Amino acid sequence: MKTESILITSKVSKFKVVMKKVKAIFALLMISTGTFAQSGTTAEAGLFDDPVLLFYITAGFLFVVALLVIAVALYMLQVLRYMAKDAAIARAKKLGIEYVEEPGWWTKFNLWVSDSVPVEKEETIMLDHNYDGIRELDNHLPPWWKWLLYGSIVWAVFYLIAYHVTNSLPLQTEEYNNEVAYAEEQVRKLKAENPGVVIDENTVILTTDAIALQDGKETFNNICASCHRVDGGGDIGPNLTDQYWIHGGSIQDVFKVVKNGVPNTNMVSWGGALSPEKMQNVSSYLLTLQGSNPPNAKAPEGDMYVPPAKKEVDSDTVKAQASL
Repeated sequence: MKTESILITSKVSKFKVVMKKVKAIFALLMISTGTFAQSGTTAEAGLFDDPVLLFYITAGFLFVVALLVIAVALYMLQVLRYMAKDAAIARAKKLGIEYVEEPGWWTKFNLWVSDSVPVEKEETIMLDHNYDGIRELDNHLPPWWKWLLYGSIVWAVFYLIAYHVTNSLPLQTEEYNNEVAYAEEQVRKLKAENPGVVIDENTVILTTDAIALQDGKETFNNICASCHRVDGGGDIGPNLTDQYWIHGGSIQDVFKVVKNGVPNTNMVSWGGALSPEKMQNVSSYLLTLQGSNPPNAKAPEGDMYVPPAKKEVDSDTVKAQASL
């Protein structure tokens, strides 16, 4: 009895120490909360004028407090569990009987889900046959495995009825075709509502807007200069500063080459990587390199192109295109 009381007293002392630590944590939290609120009402008063920000701050603080409370509660339960276990061991020892610990809830759940037989009871499911000393256990499939099998069968029946019998839900191919048709309809409406503004091979324009040309220069330096040089004099790709062009020198021809590329050459298609606006900007920029005559430029290739009267666009039109 004396040993049991000593164990319980020791555990109670530990429990009191834990409670003191919990009280200290909450005291620090309350002090920090008061300081935080005071700072919010003085120098940072404007920060707390936003109700959304205040809501997120409050919710975050309450979430942290909730986590601390849960952690402390779990720790306290664990301490109580060990205290009860030690008391039971001491009581069993006093009575002169062996202490057998009752399995926890997780062990019980695992046994229920797996329907497994403990090692000490395997003799009850041992089969009669014997192969050179090798014997077999009559183990059944785990219940969770059978639940998955039955669930998949039920799901297969619903899937068959919904997708193939009643056609209540579209198959993946039909769903994809519907999405494509919807996207094409949206594009058609956009073009109808904004005629001549959507940028493609037919509507592209030679812009002289400084911001657009600067954007085109950055694009040119990032992806085009590796083949045409930064000054456009040509390296792997042709010279872009002379009047000779292999695929045409108009803004429409240049845009088409940038967008679609040139088969069987190093000129790849950039239509999937660049927006129409960026392709228009880079096409307009590289045409500004005409006549710059950089040193060590590559020899002319293709046919001479004489541009007609240049069609320029002001910055308002460029902004109208960018707004789409």
